[in-house]
Amino acid sequence: MNPNDPDRTARARLAADEAASARRAKLSLPDAFRVFVRQPSPWIIAALFVTALAARIAVGDWRITDALVPVVMLALFPLVEWLIHVCVLHWRPRRIGRLTVDSLLARKHREHHRDPRDIPLIFIPWQTFLWLIPALVTIAALVFPRPGLGLTFLVVLALLGLNYEWTHYLVHTDYQPSGRLYRAVRRNHRLHHFKNEHYWFTVTTSGTADRMLRTYPDPGATPNSPTAKALHQ
Repeated sequence: MNPNDPDRTARARLAADEAASARRAKLSLPDAFRVFVRQPSPWIIAALFVTALAARIAVGDWRITDALVPVVMLALFPLVEWLIHVCVLHWRPRRIGRLTVDSLLARKHREHHRDPRDIPLIFIPWQTFLWLIPALVTIAALVFPRPGLGLTFLVVLALLGLNYEWTHYLVHTDYQPSGRLYRAVRRNHRLHHFKNEHYWFTVTTSGTADRMLRTYPDPGATPNSPTAKALHQ
């Protein structure tokens, strides 16, 4: 095999992963969940959810806008997910003088592309929450016109975060989905990892923001990338 042929390299990479997956025992959802709950990020996000929910109930002051917040956030989440994936996770290291600008999230994501089956690399690094949660709490306190609405934002965001972590984790396991929607989500993310890292950036939905932002091409007409497992090389 010519190592400089991107098409053959990508096909071989995908075929090897599929063959290995076929040899492994199929994973049940309970077994997958037992692994999921041993990771730190689901517990951190769950703690944020429980704390924000308890505070939201204590504050009260329920209004119609509290029902609008989840609707707006659900509509915007695929776009936010796409922007984070493209602009943060796929950040190309840049040098400013002697300083290299390269975040932990970007570094860990490059490692994740090198080894998509490494379970700890699938999840948001716990160190990220040291600044992310204070930033989100600050946004909730300063951006929203009343405390209750800011807390509603945090509750919904934590649920979206848990769904993201669970979906992303499950896509990278040997669990075989039966539902049409989840099969599409799994297929798109595997195309991102094994065919071309420049497309298929959404994770929890089936190409919603990708279709809008023109990163949802026909897989058959899309060239295979030699750098899907070695970003920016």
